[in-house]
Amino acid sequence: MQHRCAVLDDYQNVAMQMADWSPIAKDVAIEVFHRPLGDEADVIRALEKFSIVCAMRERTLFSKAVFEGLPGLRLLVTTGMRNAAIDLAAVRERNVAVCGTESTGHPTAELAFGLMLELARKIGHEHARLKAGAWWQETIGIDLFGKTLGIVGLGRLGSRAAAIGRAFGMQLIGWSQNLTEDKAREAGATRVDKDELFRRADFITIHLQLSPRTQGLVGAKEFGLMKPSAFLVNTSRGPIVEEAALVTALRERRIAGAGLDVYDVEPLPQDHPLRKMDNAVITPHLGYVTQDTFRIFYRQTVEDIRAFIDGKPVRVIGSK
Repeated sequence: MQHRCAVLDDYQNVAMQMADWSPIAKDVAIEVFHRPLGDEADVIRALEKFSIVCAMRERTLFSKAVFEGLPGLRLLVTTGMRNAAIDLAAVRERNVAVCGTESTGHPTAELAFGLMLELARKIGHEHARLKAGAWWQETIGIDLFGKTLGIVGLGRLGSRAAAIGRAFGMQLIGWSQNLTEDKAREAGATRVDKDELFRRADFITIHLQLSPRTQGLVGAKEFGLMKPSAFLVNTSRGPIVEEAALVTALRERRIAGAGLDVYDVEPLPQDHPLRKMDNAVITPHLGYVTQDTFRIFYRQTVEDIRAFIDGKPVRVIGSK
């Protein structure tokens, strides 16, 4: 029996070029979707005829209601080995296999510094001015060298950010709930408590997973501790930062600015105030969006599908 497979949220129309899909061509008929499907009812309507669905990270919600509305679904493949948009309890109830792919952390850490450089040197701003016919420079930048970088979360991604920060000559401090002095030292940072990090840092970059204990971790209190000259960068997950408090801090110039790649609602609504703030640098969740990463994602997606069809699923998520 040939399976019908939906490849979701291929915004750049590259999924079929990023991997060799021939190993599953005889067994799977593929349809690619390039735009978000919509709410739960729209997702069910769009996918009700598919037995295999390939999801791009957390762009589409797979709730209990969605799984109940897709009785023919047998395999859900997600890029990455974690996807908070998938209800794993519902997966077990419906006997749907969920498989993932490997991913790399360095593209997100690199983007965090791209945001810092834009905040510090206004590269994109000056580029746009020159393209529009401006005479010459209008901004005065600040150095990264010698500044204090506060890293919230010194795991795989945070440690990579620490290495880049050291290359820029920044002074590193770190904090998370479980961070030890030894672990911080391994990354070239000094462990401090949370309040001290927000008080001392010139740039703060967040590299934590979203969980009940990290949701809302950065709010009005933390913005009140920050220097008026300090910047916040978030390439992790939007809800880690209380968005309303961030907007207020930016609007009232309590902090110098923010570089953001993630938001409470994605895609970012057209009328969102962050779209119009001159002290907010915003990007559309580009952290993991690189050619090298996508080649890993889609190559292993094909491997996951082939292994499932052969009765030997690999990289299974939430099987216990």
